Amino acid sequence: MTRMNRRTLTKTMVAELRAAAAPVLRADEPRNLKIGYTTLIWGAVPRTPENLEPAVKDISALGFYGFETFAAILDDWDTKGTLSRLLEQYHAPLISAYHTVQLMDASTRKENLAQLVKFGKVVKKYGGRFVVLAPNGVKRDGYNFQEHRQAIVASLDEYAKAVTDLGLGTGLHQHTGTCVETRDEVYAVMEAVNTMHLKFAPDVGQLQKGGADAAKVVKDFLPITVHMHLKDFVGGPHFAGYCPLGQGNVDLKAILDMMESNPTAHVMVELDGSANQPYTPLETAQISKAYLQKLGYTFRS
Repeated sequence: MTRMNRRTLTKTMVAELRAAAAPVLRADEPRNLKIGYTTLIWGAVPRTPENLEPAVKDISALGFYGFETFAAILDDWDTKGTLSRLLEQYHAPLISAYHTVQLMDASTRKENLAQLVKFGKVVKKYGGRFVVLAPNGVKRDGYNFQEHRQAIVASLDEYAKAVTDLGLGTGLHQHTGTCVETRDEVYAVMEAVNTMHLKFAPDVGQLQKGGADAAKVVKDFLPITVHMHLKDFVGGPHFAGYCPLGQGNVDLKAILDMMESNPTAHVMVELDGSANQPYTPLETAQISKAYLQKLGYTFRS
């Protein structure tokens, strides 16, 4: 069983990147990542399967290289027999699906596993390549991570093996308000799980909001960071404190420079929705696309 402890991380980074420092791209160096988009901003308020179509329509029209949505929404469209039509109409590839799993209560693991496998088969059926595993929510006040650490690791190992057995990739997506939120919790989990199956799939905006230096965390886990929600954080009144790319304090350029060392990684732009937000979902995506274009990224025509 392969464990990604700090010593292994350091050796792997030296071997694969030939430097402990993050790579810095020259302005004239080509950007190779094919950046996609999650559908969250279109369907967060309210969250409903019907919001998938306008999301996919806009993502495709802007030239992003694919989309991610909730696994349950994909399952809903598949059950209705309408997902193939959607993908064919807008020519937007499905990249990944997001799914929350219970990590602390072992008594529900069998049920969670069955649902995860069911959703994973739907993802694969429509050409998706990755299932994002999000931790269950907790009341952070009074939460004792160490009491649950062993169960969290055991659950993730079992879930990840089930997903990879389907021929899909998977990774831990830390999240505020869940049982894996802080920098220390992320390191404790990722240094204990079997990284042959479970990779790291961070939300860099969530890392920053949770008090971490997102770029530093990505750097430390870069060899196993194969999927990412690219999100900016400003702490303002809209979008749950997040913002379109380039308007916040996440070091997005440094993160993307590092991710260029793995041009097959899935980098998915994301923004949370909120009531009375100052931009439409399409406008937020246009702002984020313009930021990425300034960095040298290209999009589908």
